[in-house]
Amino acid sequence: MAYRRHAIEAGGYDEGFEGEPLLNPNGSPARAHEAPSSTDSMPWSHKKAVWSGSETVVTSSDDGTELALESLGSSQDLDSTHLRAQGHEAALKRSFSLLSALGLGFSITSSWVGYLSNFGQNLIYGGPRVVVFGLLIATVVQCVITLGLSEVASAFPSAGGQYHFTFILAPGPHKRFAAFVVGWMTLLGWWIVTSSGVSLCAVFVAGLVSFWDETFEATNWQIYLLFVATILVTSSPLFLCPRMVPKITRAALFLAVSGFFVVFGLVLGLRRQTQPASFVTQPGLGTSGWNAGTAWVLGVGNAMYAYGGIDAAIHIAEEIPQPGKNIPQAMNLTVLIGFVTAFPMSLALMFSMKDMDSVINSKLPSAELFYQITGSKTVVTIIMVWIILIYFLACTSQWVTSGRMAWAFARDQGIPYSKYFSHVSPSLDFPVRATVLSMTFCGFYGLIYLASSTAFNSIITSAVLYLSITYAVPQGIIVTRGRETSLPARVWNLGKAGYICNILSPLLITVIGTCLCFPPQLPVTTGNANYTPAILFGLFMVVLCFWYMRGHKFIGPKIDWELLNLTACR
Repeated sequence: MAYRRHAIEAGGYDEGFEGEPLLNPNGSPARAHEAPSSTDSMPWSHKKAVWSGSETVVTSSDDGTELALESLGSSQDLDSTHLRAQGHEAALKRSFSLLSALGLGFSITSSWVGYLSNFGQNLIYGGPRVVVFGLLIATVVQCVITLGLSEVASAFPSAGGQYHFTFILAPGPHKRFAAFVVGWMTLLGWWIVTSSGVSLCAVFVAGLVSFWDETFEATNWQIYLLFVATILVTSSPLFLCPRMVPKITRAALFLAVSGFFVVFGLVLGLRRQTQPASFVTQPGLGTSGWNAGTAWVLGVGNAMYAYGGIDAAIHIAEEIPQPGKNIPQAMNLTVLIGFVTAFPMSLALMFSMKDMDSVINSKLPSAELFYQITGSKTVVTIIMVWIILIYFLACTSQWVTSGRMAWAFARDQGIPYSKYFSHVSPSLDFPVRATVLSMTFCGFYGLIYLASSTAFNSIITSAVLYLSITYAVPQGIIVTRGRETSLPARVWNLGKAGYICNILSPLLITVIGTCLCFPPQLPVTTGNANYTPAILFGLFMVVLCFWYMRGHKFIGPKIDWELLNLTACR
């Protein structure tokens, strides 16, 4: 705290939270010149003060971004100071690197693998061309969203992610409510998306058994037992070898990328037929009942599942050096690698497919498609086991992400028993209680599968949409308030092009999100009805209940605006 004390004594000022002065470490009011009562509409270039003192010297260049804090030695000291400026003390070791952060992000999306889990629905929407070109359009949409979100993450790196951004960016009267709602949407989104990853492991294992024994059909309780076993197995590395987790995420990255090359090579080398280009581009193959335009939008929304959870790296921002630089790189490289692997794979599979109807009607479309291509159950089994291993390692990364998100929200009094769940284990060096809370939620959520697999999957769709909404909210606020006013100096600076991302992201998410509320097929029956709108409304009512029950306890981070700008772009 010496740098702040000397800076204040040198004649600077510290606005504290919402314009209120902060206290010195001894609890007495800090001496400072009178600060403006609010800085909400003040450009960041004007919020920056020129301080001088025995320990802290700040110099300003013409563009207002060249800053020096001579009292801080290592980059980790600067990272901790930047975090303190956002209202939090460093509590976790910075043990992740850019490569391990990329491993965490890509192991969760694993785009080519993730797309294998739901491409069959795109065949229903419009055949092979919606599978291939729907993914292409989805990639462009995701690039726009990710570029804009990663810029905000560069400006305000924090494990809290979207709710933290919203609290900083939203106008004073609305920031607590907006951040609280976004926080719960992010938390529920990650918990349910993690449940989706766990369920994929269970369903693929059962599906592989059915592939060999066509008479076997797993019951819901058998799937649930596999679900619980997957929770225990995939979370065990966090408790047994927590310091190895960054290496495990790097191994997950290697397994996913190498798996692509192996599977892609097997498909090209063993394919028994090659369809003409007209087959992949042929219109009119959709059987969903929707008109071509609506089916296309539905297909794009479905293809975006290949990039689900793109904010994962944001939630380890307090565990990686230079997060303002490394987190945006990890996020955007995740999308790039995702496209480079998923798009060629979708092309190869569609050109090699023999019987589209058999793939659509199969219990496990990906296994049926690989069997049509290779003609060997042994080869298909090798491929599916590799994919299942990728899913298992992805779940480990998801436990890291959902646990960190729950811990960060508890730190700001966002959930019940916040003091208990904001604890970091001194022996294991990670938030054990918040992680166990995430596991417990998933265990209870899986019980829904016993009653209705349709309801289980509908809630997952709603959760993915919830996460997408949280990507749009901070960017929408930036558009309404202006980039000059909202964002400080940052490493990942999109300049004027940022307006394109910030404007398009909310619009694209609104359009695609609306279409995801449509039923997947016409005519609508009880069996194929889309319950997403009702579930979205229900989850939002739950969040509102939490707000009225404990919203008054939610404090949000206390921002030191001057220090935040002084440590930016470092």
